[in-house]
Amino acid sequence: MDKHRHFIVHKPFGYLSQFVNNQTKRKNKKLLGELSDFPIGTMPIGRLDQNSEGLLLLTTDGKVSDKVRSKEVEKEYFVQVDGEITDQAILQLKSGIQITFNGGVYDTLPCQVNVLSTIPVFETKRKIRDQRHGPTSWISVTLKEGKFRQVRKMTAAAGFPTLRLVRVRIGNIQLGDMKAGDVAEINYLSDRVRK
Repeated sequence: MDKHRHFIVHKPFGYLSQFVNNQTKRKNKKLLGELSDFPIGTMPIGRLDQNSEGLLLLTTDGKVSDKVRSKEVEKEYFVQVDGEITDQAILQLKSGIQITFNGGVYDTLPCQVNVLSTIPVFETKRKIRDQRHGPTSWISVTLKEGKFRQVRKMTAAAGFPTLRLVRVRIGNIQLGDMKAGDVAEINYLSDRVRK
């Protein structure tokens, strides 16, 4: 029996993927601990930046965290980009594209990228740019790596900056119909995060 505890969270826009605010300038940040009463030692597995939303896994088990963050586990994102994305940009993203990382240049690994034929609906309280300000596209990006702000940097490098980013899947765990701020405790995590 697993003595550790594991959680699936739909991280809302505007929250930091952490429990403690280490910033000295802006102390009024929203933290994960405001969503539920998590046990001591709970840690996020990977991160979503403050402006990203969607599926986030939490655990008290560091070994599971290492496994999920490895290149063995796919992470899928639905991304709204500025403009009508071209086939050439999709090919660039799929093949790997140069981004900046740690002050240098990094070539991303090849990944899966598809244009979404149906616009996904995710509730949000923030104002999202609409068609009056120009066209947008939704794409699905599936990675096996996760550099700092990687998806945003990739779409910008391809000429289509990210307007909205929602992680919808980690391994075989799906965001499904969870609403922003929802938290669900699950019994086992390592078995559910397979490719």
